Amino acid sequence: MKKINTTTEKTDLHPKNLHRFRYDFAALINVCQELQQFISLNEHQLETIDFSNPDAVKALNKALLIATYEIHNWDIPANYLCPSIPGRADYIHYIADLLANSNNGTVPQGETILGLDIGIGANCIYPIIGNVSYGWSFVGTDTDENALQNCKKIIADNPKLMEAISLQLQTEPRYIFKNIMLPEDRFAFTICNPPFHNSPEEAAKSALRKINALENSKITKPVLNFGGQNNELWCKGGEMGFITQMIYESVKYPLQCLWFTTLVSKKDNLKTIYKLLNKVGAVTIKIIDMAQGQKISRVVAWTFLSETQQKDWKFNTE
Repeated sequence: MKKINTTTEKTDLHPKNLHRFRYDFAALINVCQELQQFISLNEHQLETIDFSNPDAVKALNKALLIATYEIHNWDIPANYLCPSIPGRADYIHYIADLLANSNNGTVPQGETILGLDIGIGANCIYPIIGNVSYGWSFVGTDTDENALQNCKKIIADNPKLMEAISLQLQTEPRYIFKNIMLPEDRFAFTICNPPFHNSPEEAAKSALRKINALENSKITKPVLNFGGQNNELWCKGGEMGFITQMIYESVKYPLQCLWFTTLVSKKDNLKTIYKLLNKVGAVTIKIIDMAQGQKISRVVAWTFLSETQQKDWKFNTE
């Protein structure tokens, strides 16, 4: 991996995040000419892109994946969620810190460290960053077969990922771990970016707020410029409903996963989540704050293993 910039450090990102510095657009354009057309100058006469334009964000992602992670063939279909790579990288590095706490302060690395990405989407970003950064292996699940087909293409087009990432369709969308976590499986962690909204209308309103904030304008047409299929953006019960289901299902697999984790975008949900985790008997609960610019989120992590069991977890990194 390569750090591609040296100025204006973003101190709100994880110390190990290679995207802590202002984008070196000359270097990024050098590896991805497609990005050139989206570059403009902001009010400070600094190069930037229009982050409300999904094509611009996708081109930036392509360039970052080439320059930083040596992933040379990556794309997503139109209207699928195009994630912010720095934010996704932060989540991976905080997972690494979590695992290090159970491994005498050392981040366990290598293909025997298995993570479960719930809702991998069409972009495959978490497994890519986790594999390139730490050598981890992943199982990626989704209810959208088309999304998984695109992930399959990304993996096939980048051969170094082929042994590291496997994919599995969740055939029963109401469940999260059922059908996926088999009796012989032992996951060091789960990772998830749950659907935030309760309905398509709520998702559209949120997209408008996001676009208007970025462009400092008043757009009224509900266009989801950031992309995202229905299952990526909303579900019945919204974020809280999804995480509640995840918590209740996790109880059935107490010894098969060291750390269950999920992103939580709405701070108001934390109190309810904490109560639920105590109700189901989680032994350790951790809330990890994350920030990227003005966007604040957090990771909630829990385990059913005692401190002794956590320390005895066999990472098999040798």
